[in-house]
Amino acid sequence: MSAAVTETLAGWGNYPRVECEVSRPETAKDVRKVVAEVGSAGSIARGLGRSYGDPAVNEGGSVLELTALDRYLGFDEATGTLTCEAGVSLGQIIADFAPRGWFPAVTPGTKFVTVGGCIANDVHGKAHHVDGCFSSCVESFRMLLASGEVVDCSRETHPRLFWGTFGGMGLLGVVLDATLRLRKIETTFFRQKAVTARNLDELLDAIEENDAIFPYSVSWIDSLAVGKNLGRGVLTVGDHATLDDLKPAMRKAPLRVSALSPLVVPFDMPSFTLSTFTIKILNVVLDQVQSHGASVAHYEKFFYPLDFVGEWNRGYGKRGFTQYQFVIPLEGGRERMRTILERIARSGCAPFLNVLKRFGEANEAPLSFPFRGWTFAIDFPISEKLDPLLKDLDAIVLEAGGRIYLGKDAFVDAETFRKMYPRADEWLALKREVDPDGVFDSSLARRVGLRS
Repeated sequence: MSAAVTETLAGWGNYPRVECEVSRPETAKDVRKVVAEVGSAGSIARGLGRSYGDPAVNEGGSVLELTALDRYLGFDEATGTLTCEAGVSLGQIIADFAPRGWFPAVTPGTKFVTVGGCIANDVHGKAHHVDGCFSSCVESFRMLLASGEVVDCSRETHPRLFWGTFGGMGLLGVVLDATLRLRKIETTFFRQKAVTARNLDELLDAIEENDAIFPYSVSWIDSLAVGKNLGRGVLTVGDHATLDDLKPAMRKAPLRVSALSPLVVPFDMPSFTLSTFTIKILNVVLDQVQSHGASVAHYEKFFYPLDFVGEWNRGYGKRGFTQYQFVIPLEGGRERMRTILERIARSGCAPFLNVLKRFGEANEAPLSFPFRGWTFAIDFPISEKLDPLLKDLDAIVLEAGGRIYLGKDAFVDAETFRKMYPRADEWLALKREVDPDGVFDSSLARRVGLRS
């Protein structure tokens, strides 16, 4: 392991950017050594940096970049049970196991995330209403505590620590390795269908109708549509394709895996490219792509369309961006969604990419984000008008009994966070038990009050 170096780090939104002391351990022994020497500014684990805001940065403190912990430790071909180190990425798992007929059971909208990061954020995907969060496919993990002890955590062994780690943003300890279940597949293709909606009510009706039929569901909303067209969008639903679903040409390589795309945004784009005009163009393109997709598509197009463009976050310029993702209860959700869309429309803040989904039931993790309700995620470029808008949205979401996703957030304050997450005190009690001296800390922890 090389010596720690001072680097400027940010999340995927490139906001905020802060100075950190970055270590790159290569083994669990290296991790333990760094943690043992952590000073008063604390340390936080980091994977591939795809959390959007400040969960995996630690201004003035230590950051453990764990991507070198990327080894497989065991695989049961009969059950699809994989044990691997925390720095293994979903992209790596797909490349190595999809050709053998196995796929991640739960995946977010990018494959460039580590297993450790998926646990810390308790990530969700297009099938939460069926499959739940990442925690649903994890059988156990080993965690390094602040004391230097390594503990095995599962639903039966240290269950409070097990559930507290999902959504705990890496603040209880360092996950070293995990055992998870993969999904058996016949092909790496997906059956899909698109449903076009003229307004919000039509879109929500379509989601409710199709969620009972298809396990995967996600919709795009035209962020510039107002009036009678407010909430206009396209719903895409699908399921894993079988061999019988494939055309003859596809059957020649039913489990093929895509190579990395050569298309990369080479530098931060100038801010003038972010305008209402470019949003209009983007909306036209998205409408065509979403509503005219093939009936059978490869997993990359279905699950990871943004991964086709490397470093796409640079398209938001040097100021960066944030993704505001919230969930609100289904009851009264239509009216709240309409209020939120109208508030965004008159804000003067240009919303770019956005997705709408329906979540299933919550799990046992006190800080896991999803619960039964509507979830909406909107990308906003950083601007002077953004902070007041997000405070207004926070108030609407909070009044509705909803909350925001810490894995995407860069703005919510401690008071609002505590109101949104009523089990935060339960999690903090566990934090004081296993990390009384605050060895694990981050910029997010200080901002929202997740500290010993």
